[in-house]
Amino acid sequence: MDSSSSEMDWCELSYGSWAESHVSSWLRSIGIKEMYIIKMMEEEVTGPVLTTLHRDFLSNTIGMKSGQIEHLLKKRDELLIAEQQKLKKKSDLSGKSRDGKKETATIVGQEPKRSTQELCDGAKHETNPTESSDNISSTEVVFCDYRKFAQDEKNFRYVKHNVLPPETGTGNMIVPCHEYKSLEIAHKLDSKRLQVKVASEVLRFACACMNMRANGTIHFGVMDKVKGNHKHGEIIGIPVNNQEDFVDALDYIERCFKGSTQQSDARSCIRNPRFIEVLDRESTEKTWVIEYDVVPKASIVKDKLYYVGVPKFFEKDNKVKCEEKIPYSRVGANTPRIPEDDLVPFIQGLREKDQQREEAESSSNETGVDFGEDQKRKLTILLTCGKKHMDNSLFYIVVTNKFQPAHLDSICFLVHMNLFCVFDFDPDSKTSGLCGRYKEQKAVNLHFLDDYANDNRLERADIKKSLDLCERTSWIFCNGRHDFPGGAQPCDEKTWIKTQKRKLKKAVSLICNDILPGRSFVVLFLLMSDVENPLVETFHEFYAEMSGHEFLAVVSESKENYKKWSSLAQVSCPIPDLKEISIVEMPLSHVDATVQSIQLLKNQSTRTLPVLNGGLCFIKSVEEAMLDSLEIVSVDQCDDTKLDIMSEEEIQQTESYFYRGGKINWINFCLADKHKCGVIIERDAYKEANTILDNIVHRTKAIRPIESVNIYHHPGSGGSTVARQILWRWRNKVRCAVVKQGKEITTVCEHAVKLREHDENNKNSCLPVLLLLEDHNPDYINDLRGHLGNVIATKKIIPSVLCFILIICNRSNDPESMCRASISQTVAVTHKLSNEEKPLFSKKLEQLKLKFEPDFILTFVLMTEGYERSYIKDFVKNLIDKIDHSSSITRLIRFVALLNCYVKESYISVSHCEASLGIATYMDRTRYHAFVDHLSEEARLIFIHLNQSSTHIPSIRIIHSLVAEEILSQLSANLPQSDIAMNLIDDTVLINHRFDRDEFLKFIRALFIRRNKKSRGDPKDTTFSPLIEHVCTAEKVGVQKAVDLMKAAYIALGKDAYVAQQLARLLYTNLRFEEALKWAEEAKYLAPQDTFILDTLGQVYKWWFYHLYDTLEEKEPSPESCTEIISTALKGISAFRASEKTPKKEAVNLNNSYYGEVDVGCRLLKFLSGVNVFSNTTGKSELMQYLLRDYIPAEVKTPWQRFHQQLKGLQKSLSQALECISEELSYFQTDISEEDEELDARDREQVHNPREWLTRKSAVYAEFFCVTLDESDQTAESSSTDVAGPVEKLSPFQRQMRTYKLGGGNVTSILSLLYDKKPERAGKKLETIFSLYPDNLMWNDLDPTELTNFIFCQIALNCIRPGSSKLLSLQKLQELSKRFITKGKHMSSASALFLLSLLFWPETSEDISSDGAQILSSAIDALQKLCEQKTQHRSQRKSRIVTHFFLAKAKGLNKIVHRSAIEKEIKGTLSERKLKWLGGEVWKTKQVVQLLKRVEGWTENEKLFVKCGSRGSKIKVVPRYSASLPHGNEKVNFYLGFSFDGVVACDIQVMD
Repeated sequence: MDSSSSEMDWCELSYGSWAESHVSSWLRSIGIKEMYIIKMMEEEVTGPVLTTLHRDFLSNTIGMKSGQIEHLLKKRDELLIAEQQKLKKKSDLSGKSRDGKKETATIVGQEPKRSTQELCDGAKHETNPTESSDNISSTEVVFCDYRKFAQDEKNFRYVKHNVLPPETGTGNMIVPCHEYKSLEIAHKLDSKRLQVKVASEVLRFACACMNMRANGTIHFGVMDKVKGNHKHGEIIGIPVNNQEDFVDALDYIERCFKGSTQQSDARSCIRNPRFIEVLDRESTEKTWVIEYDVVPKASIVKDKLYYVGVPKFFEKDNKVKCEEKIPYSRVGANTPRIPEDDLVPFIQGLREKDQQREEAESSSNETGVDFGEDQKRKLTILLTCGKKHMDNSLFYIVVTNKFQPAHLDSICFLVHMNLFCVFDFDPDSKTSGLCGRYKEQKAVNLHFLDDYANDNRLERADIKKSLDLCERTSWIFCNGRHDFPGGAQPCDEKTWIKTQKRKLKKAVSLICNDILPGRSFVVLFLLMSDVENPLVETFHEFYAEMSGHEFLAVVSESKENYKKWSSLAQVSCPIPDLKEISIVEMPLSHVDATVQSIQLLKNQSTRTLPVLNGGLCFIKSVEEAMLDSLEIVSVDQCDDTKLDIMSEEEIQQTESYFYRGGKINWINFCLADKHKCGVIIERDAYKEANTILDNIVHRTKAIRPIESVNIYHHPGSGGSTVARQILWRWRNKVRCAVVKQGKEITTVCEHAVKLREHDENNKNSCLPVLLLLEDHNPDYINDLRGHLGNVIATKKIIPSVLCFILIICNRSNDPESMCRASISQTVAVTHKLSNEEKPLFSKKLEQLKLKFEPDFILTFVLMTEGYERSYIKDFVKNLIDKIDHSSSITRLIRFVALLNCYVKESYISVSHCEASLGIATYMDRTRYHAFVDHLSEEARLIFIHLNQSSTHIPSIRIIHSLVAEEILSQLSANLPQSDIAMNLIDDTVLINHRFDRDEFLKFIRALFIRRNKKSRGDPKDTTFSPLIEHVCTAEKVGVQKAVDLMKAAYIALGKDAYVAQQLARLLYTNLRFEEALKWAEEAKYLAPQDTFILDTLGQVYKWWFYHLYDTLEEKEPSPESCTEIISTALKGISAFRASEKTPKKEAVNLNNSYYGEVDVGCRLLKFLSGVNVFSNTTGKSELMQYLLRDYIPAEVKTPWQRFHQQLKGLQKSLSQALECISEELSYFQTDISEEDEELDARDREQVHNPREWLTRKSAVYAEFFCVTLDESDQTAESSSTDVAGPVEKLSPFQRQMRTYKLGGGNVTSILSLLYDKKPERAGKKLETIFSLYPDNLMWNDLDPTELTNFIFCQIALNCIRPGSSKLLSLQKLQELSKRFITKGKHMSSASALFLLSLLFWPETSEDISSDGAQILSSAIDALQKLCEQKTQHRSQRKSRIVTHFFLAKAKGLNKIVHRSAIEKEIKGTLSERKLKWLGGEVWKTKQVVQLLKRVEGWTENEKLFVKCGSRGSKIKVVPRYSASLPHGNEKVNFYLGFSFDGVVACDIQVMD
């Protein structure tokens, strides 16, 4: 059920019909807190339950406070009063009942509609507040029919409180008259007295019927008069302790009728009693209506007048006596005795009555031809909601029980239905029933009711993902499975009601309220075997959740099954309504044929794919369904569509949808190919892409097994059409598929490989697969490429075989520049038409104008004009001039334009639009009354309707992004964009609308948080969201408006921590630091473990400190005047440190706060050196003493008292922060995800060039601490120009600082020197570093960190200047590195362990001593363990390890080759070089083959090892890049790389 039903229809329904969702909506409307609403939903508080709520329940069970309780009860009473008042008004128009009191008769499903205002304001019409809800509800009447006369309908039942037609007199003698007796009190009598009471009523009534020659039925348990709350004819039912009492009551016939002949006749005419069960959902006690039929056949009663003396119990004598025997007749609805005066005329009239009786019996026995109703038309309307044929516009939910074997051959119509789920009550369905047969043709997901419990309260998208809904039919076993080894075993009806009914209710509620939109699905009940209560309970639940029977259908081949069904289902849906939705006694084979005749898809169990030899192969539907991450485009695509049943109007609608801006569908190509519509223009980009594809496919040998063609396109320029045209035209030559959005990479990879190898014997002789990836980010595409490469290597496919071609289609605001980045494999699709394209478009436009009004193919018109701004501007101006700017429709246009302009792929669901406009849309069986009917002509022109493939939700957007921009621009002339955005987020109806709420709020969130990035195709980089930047720069008092907007968005999005964070950024950027601090603290309170948010708190202090520093008026401030500045800086450092200590989550690589700490620390050092105490000639030396020793200058002792401890720890903390950043950059690649970039508050250099930033900051840090504490001013002066200085006088600390300054202070800075564009400069720096070490240096005096950096510098120098005199031998470096510890509590750093793997790796596996092998093995083991710890909480993308060095063929230190040496040999653009790395092409480069050494190893249990030493020890090697492990145990060789996760294998090849 659509949430608009739950939020609006509660005002349209009687509260007695409210489900839990309606109650929840009403509670929200009166202001009850959400926590209590959720609790009441869990306690299943429906409308009827609401009327009986009391204070104890609300307090003890729900946990409400007194104020909320008082408010709720008051509003509840007002609701009841309003209902009563409304019903009384209705009763004035309904006439009077038998006792003169007015009453209202309505039928379920047709209750009088009441407006929201009437219901909510009902308290203004207050009447008598003391009347109970029972009095109110008693006026609601549901009429029902009698049991068929004189027939034993074993499945017939009555429903308590339903009302039978009034008692009647005799009519045409065959149609029975009816008399009611309540026995409301008499049923409590003992057997003897009860029999007398029943006999007296039955015999009197029977005598009258026999004398009148008329059929009749007397009913016990039905009200015979108005009494209290009961209506005349109301079914109340009575308990029956002993049915024999009612049977034995007929034994009084012999005592009471006159003469043996009359007694015999009475026995023949009065039928035995029938006991009809009365259904009552409010009570478990069984009650009955007892009915006696009287059938006075003409052959029995002819020429006779009957007399009866009714029995009577005399209490005084305790005996039964018969009264005087007298004749009775029926006069109207009464049974009086025939007066003496009228007896003769009555007897004279018997002959005429006998004749009428004979004629009536004779005519009733004649059977005419009953043509019945048109069941095909009825079934079509039920299943298509009035359409001529069945397509995929509706989902179907099937509810069924056990299929008989003969029925299983007639289920093709189900296979081609758009089945969402099946509620199956057959425990053997999978092994021998419907599920098993259906699975032969379609893939399904098997579920139980427990799977739909949603106890974790997942959002809609998460529910769909966890259950894999919409991709495959969800088969829900509602009563367990016999073949399932788990605990879900079948049970009997009573046990099911106790254990499963609640679960069913949750499942139905979840589907109707949270998963499927209202009016988007039909529930079909297939009654294939004996009906049991659980199946009926399912009907009750769907009926309640869907607010009636409009989208329900019932099919029953057996009339008896249907009778039982309808008798039970009438509790919620009256019999007449059930008949409207039911197809009875239509064989399933006829249903199958009938439905197939209206289905747009033919019964086609297989489709065809091309094969290498030019032939075709079949792929079964069930096989294709298993590859559900791909939309496969077959050779016979769309051949299963019955084009002959598509009307001309439908074909035109399909065509116009595309030319209005809708995404092209395969049916468009099919219609064009079959000349059912015009041809689709092939743009230049299509021809270019075809040429590229031809070159790739028809090469004798592929350059790489995975190729790609990039299509970059302006939004709305037809890029998606070009991509699909390529797949359509190539589907006969290669295997084609579209990768669906949101699918796991591993799944897509698995399915793509299966598609390639389907029905092929030789994996080296398969056609390539053409995969279309639309709007996927580069990380996803690269990871998919890597996974596909791994599979190719694993399967030992020849590298020269083309396996996959990726068509990468992405939006870009500058597609031409993207094309220039990789010319050989990229095409650009722009708004501008080429000279060759213009005449094609002009001609096509003239053709379309013959079919359509230009306004209704507007997107194509705009494209023909090349999307000229002036044309769009004029079009929008003409549109805007005609609209009413104050209307709700225009308001909606503003909202959609705002979202479409600033948020890619945004839309607003139709459900949201209806709620916003206050439209109560509905659908009946013959016509869809959509909200479109309420739109203005202008709105219809610019809105295009979508059915989101990812969400299956009807929605709207503006036909083109450029039109949206122009509409927003012109509308904002009257109402600024800030006001439009404020109106949007202040619209509580839109924000709180339940259905599809998570998707809508995602767009709202993006509107305020998502920044523009050129890297993903945006026109420019923005600091904040484009909307916020526009408001700040283009509107008056823009910054304040932006702040107000962000505050409102924060509330509207439920106090979103990230909105608070962005608001803090906005405020500190505009120098409003106090407010920024407040919002950063607020964000921290909401997300105390989020490192991005904690980092923002530090950023507030950082920029506050910068601002205070930059605006300081004194050039040399005194210690007293700078306490605020120092305090702010130290608070920033403290905030960054607090963030650093937060446990890392997957959301981040390195905690960004280390960067902030370094920034603030370095700037603070600069500021301190400018304080007047330290700015004189000896000041720097004194500042060093203050920061590094216990010394405190007198001038700062008191003013800086609270800062001393932090300032004295500044050098150490900066050193640690720099080292942490270095270690992280040594491990991982530095790319950052789009999601993280939205939240990252760091400077651009820190985000995109962190290695360069680290080198620069390391130098700034070192520059400050280069001065020794005891050197003279002259020495200090010289040291600033000569980094080396007299090395004998350098302390270890000063040597470290000078090394830092030269770029040798951490591993990342050292390795960065290898990328210096001037190698001579880098080499000189490294040699200068070594000159800082005296000749008589005691190596043991070096601490582990300095020793590590020293050895890294040696390796780096050897890579740059192999013959340098400063180099030590490999053996010497090995000796030095033996100080590193590979095990235990004091294990060395990852950098030191990495050095051991580099230095001790042998040139051959035998060239290593046992000690060396032990060191190497333990170092690599330790590295791998450290890396596992570091990457365990990271996604695969964020844990990409950098491979720094490779093993070369050379000897000594020359065996170590840095990555940069290989990168120099790779030619092409940046993207082409990256592709060569990803595709493994780099390993085939001649220079690389000559340079690097292949190492031999073996695979074992899907792990890779190499031999280490002569004692049989082995080392585990990690596969990298496109190489992966072959299955089984194989001998292999590969190139060896060195990284911080151990040694890695590249380009693994299996050895013969």
